[in-house]
Amino acid sequence: MSLEEALDDCRAYFAGKLERHGAVPAGVDWNGVEAQEVRFDQLVRIVDPSQRFSILDYGCGYGALIDHMRKRGWDFTYYGFDILAPMVEAGRQRYKDLGAAHFAMDDSSLPVCDYLVAGGVFNLKFGASSAEWRDHTLRVLDRMSSLCLRAFSFNMLTSYSDPDRMAARPDAYFGDPLFYFDHCKRNYSRNVALLHDYVLYDFTILVRKGD
Repeated sequence: MSLEEALDDCRAYFAGKLERHGAVPAGVDWNGVEAQEVRFDQLVRIVDPSQRFSILDYGCGYGALIDHMRKRGWDFTYYGFDILAPMVEAGRQRYKDLGAAHFAMDDSSLPVCDYLVAGGVFNLKFGASSAEWRDHTLRVLDRMSSLCLRAFSFNMLTSYSDPDRMAARPDAYFGDPLFYFDHCKRNYSRNVALLHDYVLYDFTILVRKGD
């Protein structure tokens, strides 16, 4: 299976989730609100909320990150990007009265923001090989780095998951956290953090630019 076919399968899979469940965590394939919130907590560690900031949610789904940040009282301009049109439309409808929220599915139209976060965008490879999907993740990471000024973060299913769990999900991609830490350290910044202590079967990497 080609990478583009795998991405088509990804679109179809998430379209089905959204149609079945609506704009809730299950609609973007999270187990529930708590798991979603735990992951958001890790991803937004890159943000300095002491002043207004812009943030790009890369693979935004219906934009649930907005509520997470608003509950914290943060002042921000939000840009959501997703490859699935129904997700973008769901976000636009959900936050149509919020002037600081913008949604798009055209990667070339995305602005450079202070921060970028990407949650769950690498988890499912479907029929692509692990090598093909790893190459894909590295290209996307390059793109993500180019779209932020101050920092970016992403999460990924971990290769330290239980062997039987990984064997049961041949459609999933379980990344090596040490490989991705090393890649980010060598290519994007000296200031990189690997978070792997929050119970779930994934890890989060924070890349802070600057020094």
